[in-house]
This record gives sequence, C-alpha cells and structure tokens, in this order.
Amino acid sequence: MQVLYKQINAFKKGFIGVDRMKYTIVNMVAAASLDQNLDLYSLAVGIPNIEYEPEQFPGAILKIKEPKVSMLLFKNGKVICSGASSEEQIEQGIRKANKMIHEVQKDIKIKRNVEFEIVNFVATAALDVNLDLFDVAMNLDNVEYEPEQFPGAILRMDEPKLTFLLFKNGKMICAGAKKEAHLKQGLKLVEEMVVKRKKKKKTTE
Repeated sequence: MQVLYKQINAFKKGFIGVDRMKYTIVNMVAAASLDQNLDLYSLAVGIPNIEYEPEQFPGAILKIKEPKVSMLLFKNGKVICSGASSEEQIEQGIRKANKMIHEVQKDIKIKRNVEFEIVNFVATAALDVNLDLFDVAMNLDNVEYEPEQFPGAILRMDEPKLTFLLFKNGKMICAGAKKEAHLKQGLKLVEEMVVKRKKKKKTTE
C-alpha cells in the first residue's frame, strides 16, 4: 500500500492513450538474476549507494541515480528492480548494478544479455467523472471503502488479478498487472463497471 500512496502525485506526467481510457505507467517492477551468489557485506562496504541491514531485511538496497531506480540484491544473485517507467530503464538499471557489483566482487561476470521478467505494472488513469465512492462500495463486489482511514476506495479484481485505488475526482491507481495487456483490460473493465453504474443511477433518479 505504501508504494501505491506514492503514485498519487504521478498524474502530472504525460498520458498514453488506449481507446478512450488514458493511463500513465509510473512504476515497473522486474525480477532478474546474476546467476551467481553475492557477498552482500562486501558490496555494502565497497559501494556507497547500498543499504544493508540483514537483521531487518535479508536483501541489500542499491539506489541508482540514472535511471532513477532501486535494486534489491539477494545473496543467491536474484535482483529486483523497481521505480522504472520503461523496459529500457529496467535494462539500464540492471546493467549498471551488474557493473558496480563486478567492480567489488570480481567473480561476478558482466552479463552481455540482460534478461528480466516484469512482475508488476503500476499505472495512473482518469475516468473523467466524479465518483460517489459510497455508492461504488455498496453496489460493486470486492470494493472496500473506509474514508476515515484512507480517502480512496480499494477495488480488487480477480480476472485479471489487479488492485485499483479509486478517488472521488475519478482518478485511479492500478497495481498488480504482470503484462501491459492485463493493465489495459482491467482499466476497460473498471470504466465499464463504474461509469456505466453512474449513468444507470442517473437514469433511475
């Protein structure tokens, strides 16, 4: 949830169009492997931008300035990249991390081909209508709305498996997509459910 909160201000970025719905990818999370074990203690000493507190978390956090991404490094060589807004940034981030690690731990080879799997897209979008979140929560399945705790409603979708934060001004945040196609599909479904519900309510009043 903390990651989602940070996306609220991301609506200032440029939009990508998909039919009538517009959305912006603000974070991509990807998993990769360096195929060798890492000495996280040595890396934490040798690389200034690494945080490693094994009593709190088993991985080390490497922050890269350009592109602005964070890398989680694990002893088994697994790497998680977050904060990227494109596949190009993911590849650049992994390559830079690989080179920085090689400079400290020489047995870690620099990989020619960077292979990774995107495990989460986070995107922002707008429905261009104001929402009655109480009505949405009452009439749609899998919606939680507790305004005293958080100003948005949480909609959980089973197929595709996504989570949406809906706000009164019609803006929303989507997380959980492993493919951009799933993201587009989910956005269309939310638009159909919420906007059609709103129009249907107006005709019955």
